[in-house]
Parts: sequence; structure tokens; C-alpha cells
Amino acid sequence: MTTVCLCRGPIMAASPLLDKPWRELRWGEKQKELQYVKEYKPAVEGTKHLRVLMFGHVGAGKSSFINSVSNVLRGRMSIPALTSSTTSDRSFTIKYETHKIRIGRGTSKTFFPLVFNDVMGLEDGNNSGIHASDITLAMKGHVKDGHKFNPIAPLTKEDYGYNPSPSLDDKVHVLVCVMSANAPQINSSVLQKMKKVRETASELGIPQMAMMTHIDAACGEIEKDLKNVYRSKHLHKKMKDFSAAVGIPMNCIFPVKNYSEEIDLKDDVDFLVLSALRKMVDFGDDFIEKNCN
Repeated sequence: MTTVCLCRGPIMAASPLLDKPWRELRWGEKQKELQYVKEYKPAVEGTKHLRVLMFGHVGAGKSSFINSVSNVLRGRMSIPALTSSTTSDRSFTIKYETHKIRIGRGTSKTFFPLVFNDVMGLEDGNNSGIHASDITLAMKGHVKDGHKFNPIAPLTKEDYGYNPSPSLDDKVHVLVCVMSANAPQINSSVLQKMKKVRETASELGIPQMAMMTHIDAACGEIEKDLKNVYRSKHLHKKMKDFSAAVGIPMNCIFPVKNYSEEIDLKDDVDFLVLSALRKMVDFGDDFIEKNCN
């Protein structure tokens, strides 16, 4: 009996990379993007700075991104926001603090007109992590600098940390949701808190965007070469799944790699940070122009 072999040689594994990037970046224009951000100033009288509020699940990399922005703008390593190198299911950030980025040193020291606020991470359950209502108060400018978040009880008007008369500069101009690309599946209760915060921001007219961090840890091809960021099939799916889960459009989600192990700056890392940072400036400035006149 004659048998016919239908084998066509070894089966080749599908490539983890797309043939072409699904989003184009001009990698060689770092200095142009850097100059754009450095020269930004709010045009509305009475507004000294643009305020960015960052929130997300525990360990997403919110504080690390603030440090990465400081590194890029100052041209050297710096740590304005304290971070933890250990993995934990509890938030390292517990206080509401405004992070300013310095220009110059000594008596000539000034600050960029772009400030960041980091809040306690979102956690599963009702008595852990930050309350969604506390993030709402922060967006409205009602949380005083230095307020210590309480996972058991949200901030009220009677608390010392409540700011009853927020100025234009106290209010948030752009909201950024931070998600780790290397995190396991996020619990539904945390996703619901994210959606609730977004819904409130929408009611207030505050522009929203998202960042996906730890992209090199999530994809080996990106770890090899950061320029593979928009060719990675795995990361593309992660971003699409996150977009569907929280409702943030894909064109408002930006993958970044925070500085963590490096001791010197790298152009590719800087450029991804600047890519997200420029959109924060653009979105926040539009909000200031529309609402703070």
C-alpha cells in the first residue's frame, strides 16, 4: 500500500512582530518634541501651570513616569517622586503631592509650568486603595497638598485635607490612567473604579488619556529593541483589550518605558516619554483655553 506524505517541511512559528508598525513615530525628532514641551506656557491669565493627575492600579508605574519626565526635561537622572523597587499588592504612594520639575539650580531655580499629581493606587475591594470619590475631589481641586489618603474612609468636607476653595491652578487639566502591560488580568472591581473615575472626568469635561508601562517586560521583542513598540502583536492586543475594558480610545493610549535599571539617559526611552507628554500638554492646554477663561 502506497502512502502519500503531505508534509511541507517544518512548521514555522508565527512572528511576534507585525510587518509594519501600526502607528508611525518620527524617532529622530526627539529634540523637536523636547523643545515643544520645554517652551510650553499656559496662555490663560491666572493659570500658572498645567496640572496632570495620574491614577491606576497598584504598581502601574505612576511615580516612575513622573521621574522619567523629570529625567527627560532636566537632561539627567532625578527622583522627584519616591518609588519602591519591591513588588507589592499595596500602594507605595499614600499622600497627595504636587511634583514640580526644576529648571536650573540655586537662586536661579525656577520650575516648568507643568505639574504632576500621583495618588494611591486602585485596589480590589471597598476598604483598600484609594476611593474613586477621592480622585473626583482631586480633579475638582478639593484635595490639599500633603493629604494622606485613608483606604477605610474617603475624604469629606470636614477633614483637614479638604480644600474648600480651589483655585484654577488647583484643578486638574488632564487625567491619565496608567496600566502596566506586564500586569496579570486586572480584577473587575478595579476596572469598574477606573470606569467610574473616567465617567466623572467626562462629566467635568476633563480630557483623558492612558499610558501602558513596563512594555519591555511584557514583550521580549520590545526588550530587544524599543523601536519594535508599535510592531509588537502582544502589546497591540494588550492595548486593544485595555481600550475595550475602560473605554479609552486607542489614539489616546500611549506605551512608554520608564527609567528603572538605567543610570544614563537613552534617546529611544526619552522619545516615547515625550510622545505621551506632548499629548498631555496639548489635551490639557485645550481644556485650560476652554474652561479657565
